[in-house]
Amino acid sequence: MIKDHVVSSYHIEIDDLDYTPFDAKSGKGKMHQLFGNQMNEIINELNEVLAA
Repeated sequence: MIKDHVVSSYHIEIDDLDYTPFDAKSGKGKMHQLFGNQMNEIINELNEVLAA
């Protein structure tokens, strides 16, 4: 889902996880469950790579 999102917007923000299609899979809560405090770091690193 993240891949599909960045194809059209070229970045992702934490708040994007509150919206479709992420909300159908528990969005921000699920990402926090999976990655904990590293969630913001992962999003930031992803955006840096996408911008390069």
